[in-house]
Amino acid sequence: MRERRLQDLEDYIHAHGTVSLDELCDYFDVSKNTIRRDINNLLEKGTIQKVYGGVTSLSQNLIPFENRDITHKTDKKAIAKRAAQFVEGNELIFIDSGTTTRSMLEYLPRLPKLTILTNNLDIINAAANLEHISLLVIGNMYKRDTRSFVGNDGLDILDKYNINKAFMAATGVSIASGLTNSDVMEYEIKKRIAEKAQHIYLLADSSKFGKSTLLTYSPLDAVEAIVTSPGVPEEYAKYCKEKDITLYEAEDE
Repeated sequence: MRERRLQDLEDYIHAHGTVSLDELCDYFDVSKNTIRRDINNLLEKGTIQKVYGGVTSLSQNLIPFENRDITHKTDKKAIAKRAAQFVEGNELIFIDSGTTTRSMLEYLPRLPKLTILTNNLDIINAAANLEHISLLVIGNMYKRDTRSFVGNDGLDILDKYNINKAFMAATGVSIASGLTNSDVMEYEIKKRIAEKAQHIYLLADSSKFGKSTLLTYSPLDAVEAIVTSPGVPEEYAKYCKEKDITLYEAEDE
């Protein structure tokens, strides 16, 4: 049993890049002491290393971006399609890097004077051939496992843009910790965008709720709307109602 858990633990860390101890405890339903013992065992293999509050993968063979959370693929497509309906003409929008957000361009109607800001390679490639869309790109270093551009150099350019809407992804969504992700290199971009955008739309399937990872880039009550899949925990539905956050449950048609 323990050997199987150690292998699953190692695979999980390599799949997500950087994860917190709390996330690992929640996911594997074990105590923090157990996780610490397992991590110490894995450290001897030299495939992971400790970081503040968690661990990070040293593997160069991470699970491909397009293969992550494949069981939620239908939900992600439905969420992206629903979120695309909130985009209007004459807007500057940010589309985050993520397995849900990257599908939005498939469903965007042809809109006048639409500008897309992104750091995601799939969004860049999809928008590059659309003449009615103006494209702005941030990030100066390519991160293959998330198919995104990261890095702090040049982020000051965001100060001059008025971002109407930001369509954000998150690894975990928690009332206490807010919108979280596990990637230190993507954190600064997400944080700056969340601070700048007039309206934040969170795109996250219901499996992300009640989980928190290493870094919080925005409090949950800063979100205007959440587009998710059926099955959101009742406490989150109640929280959204109390905080005037609109909750949309997208279903595959």
